[in-house]
Amino acid sequence: MTSVAGVDSYSARVRRFLHRVRNGVRKSAVDYFRGDGSDWIALVGLLLTVPALTLTTVVVPVWCAPSSLVLPIVAGGLLLRPASLLGLYATAAVALIIESLVLGPYTEGVGHVTPGVVLVVAACGLFGLLIAQFRARVGVPWRRGGTMLFDLRERIRVQSALPYLPTGWHHEMALRPAGGQSFSGDFVVAARTDDHTLEVVLTDVSGKGMDAGSRALLLSGAFGGLLGSLPPHGFLPAANGYLLRQNWEEGFATSIHLVLDLDSGDYELLSAGHLPALQLHAGTGRWEEKSGTGPLLGVYDGAQFDPAKGALAPGDVLMLFTDGLVEAPGRDLGEGIDRLTGEADRYVGTGFEGAAWHLIEAVAKDVNDDRALLLIRRES
Repeated sequence: MTSVAGVDSYSARVRRFLHRVRNGVRKSAVDYFRGDGSDWIALVGLLLTVPALTLTTVVVPVWCAPSSLVLPIVAGGLLLRPASLLGLYATAAVALIIESLVLGPYTEGVGHVTPGVVLVVAACGLFGLLIAQFRARVGVPWRRGGTMLFDLRERIRVQSALPYLPTGWHHEMALRPAGGQSFSGDFVVAARTDDHTLEVVLTDVSGKGMDAGSRALLLSGAFGGLLGSLPPHGFLPAANGYLLRQNWEEGFATSIHLVLDLDSGDYELLSAGHLPALQLHAGTGRWEEKSGTGPLLGVYDGAQFDPAKGALAPGDVLMLFTDGLVEAPGRDLGEGIDRLTGEADRYVGTGFEGAAWHLIEAVAKDVNDDRALLLIRRES
């Protein structure tokens, strides 16, 4: 029995040793994504391009100028690591020397190697090296960086999708980042927490556009996990605690949390420093401001959030929005809200179909701020 146990122990040690060896030699998928994977294929291809361009320049200098060496240099700056890039630069320098010796001194009208050509190639090489060093520091290869940004943008879009509502309800949302960018500091998370309850959280993260996009992505994922997992009155305190733990320099956000009973139309609004919601009463045709009370998220611990209650009768509309739609330098907030409600009145007869996008176009088309608008209507 002892010998068998000893053999088993020895076999286990051998397996662990082989596992460590394999892990030490083989790069993981994460390492490759971060730029630690081999770039030898791109390096070999670019190294072969340099003598091909040199030969073409020597044979037909009219059609292939010496400055064409900037092409593999620029490509190398986008594809190679800094160490590999230096090898490519050395090859390009040798190619320039060969071209200058073969083509002879510069003659007017003939594309020989001039000091200007050398300066252009050297400048492109410097910029390529700076780009390669930036990619190495960030850890995202150029060939995958665009894919990652696209994936992040799509994750924000999917997380902001509104759930299906039963017959008798209409809802829509429009989101417009600042400056026509792909990322926004405004986002929405929503969920049907049970068969008859809809919870929606509209959040405006400090900053705008790309500056706030990464924080908005992180918060939208966290808020989406909290929504429905906690009682409605526990969401904003939990979100506030999460934001405080991040220790961001611009670590605050405003949020408005809607809890709507889809059977009765009764709702509660809890606000964390956010602008009030607007309710259109179909019976009177007037807009009413509805908002709970509470401080900004991420300012101090132990904050309390008191709800405002209301009810949506058939034909009523509830509108949630961020400050980019109503705030502007030199304009009063009340004036911005009046302009928004005035434009919204145009869509009463159409049932507010497609109104969210058109309202942003009408009141805040060229505003350099993130804008988000959510409409919920109880059909007559």
